[in-house]
Amino acid sequence: MSTNIKLIAKNPVAYHNFNIEDKLEAGIVLTGTEIKSIRAGKVNLKDSFAGFKDGECYIYSMHISPYEHGNIFNKDPLRNRKLLLNKREINKLLGKVKQNGYSLVPISLYFKGSFVKLELGVGKGKKLYDKRQDIAKKDAEIRMRKAMRANEKT
Repeated sequence: MSTNIKLIAKNPVAYHNFNIEDKLEAGIVLTGTEIKSIRAGKVNLKDSFAGFKDGECYIYSMHISPYEHGNIFNKDPLRNRKLLLNKREINKLLGKVKQNGYSLVPISLYFKGSFVKLELGVGKGKKLYDKRQDIAKKDAEIRMRKAMRANEKT
């Protein structure tokens, strides 16, 4: 059975600020007008993060713009949204997050079939020198690719 996956939004700073060690797919509790805004692509994951409250996992600061035709049914764009995980997954994530320096980072939001899924990453925050090393590696790879293309043309 093939499931078509359509990317909605990516967190642009997830891999820049964190070393992602583990990934997990989670469902998310949304209202009807939020789904319509997501289908229009009006969602932002940049400043969002995930955490635990009362034994359940939530995503905080994920901005879903209000639906233009939603009138009184629109919800707060920055409200906390519950993530749909089973108890075993929550306990696994909770155990990793309790370790020193680990965080839950939303990586991407996508449609899997007709359902909205959120890809969560468990990672450690990078230091400034780690970020500089990553930028230097990417820059070196780009220069290498350009040189290879120049050699192929000649």
